[in-house]
Amino acid sequence: MRPEKTLIVADVREKLKSSPYLLVVDYTGMKVPHFEELRTRLTGAGARLSVVRNTFLKIAAQDLKMPELEGSLTGQTAMVTGEVDICAAAKVLKSFHAEFQKPTVRCGVLDNAALDATQVAELADLPSKGALQAKLLGLLQTPATQFVRILNEPGTCLARVLQAKADAAGEAA
Repeated sequence: MRPEKTLIVADVREKLKSSPYLLVVDYTGMKVPHFEELRTRLTGAGARLSVVRNTFLKIAAQDLKMPELEGSLTGQTAMVTGEVDICAAAKVLKSFHAEFQKPTVRCGVLDNAALDATQVAELADLPSKGALQAKLLGLLQTPATQFVRILNEPGTCLARVLQAKADAAGEAA
């Protein structure tokens, strides 16, 4: 392999190594302004979109012992990688596809496990990471909140009884 191609494969390998996920998309027929808009939206979600030759991605994935991508590496291919949340990137791709009918998600890899296009779409339907964390925090706080409410109940009842007695004594006078 020529030295410049080796450098490109090394760059692709580094992008894959630094990302916990990979989404392979087909951008056939996309116009440049749409492609730039997609890049901007993905950057906002903490992901990046890179156009890559199929052979370079195949070699880099094999070097990293990733699942087989052979059937998905045809035509014009771009890869989406990021450091944070695959769900956010999948949401951006899904909404962009709904808006412009392009790009098409071919497959993905998450924690070295292969994902097909339907599984990536399911990830896009999940709530955001922040929403899931808030829901978990609420579930964790519920028992403590109920416990405090139970502890306060006898004192609250006593206060109501004393208030009712004081109101009754005030009316009698």
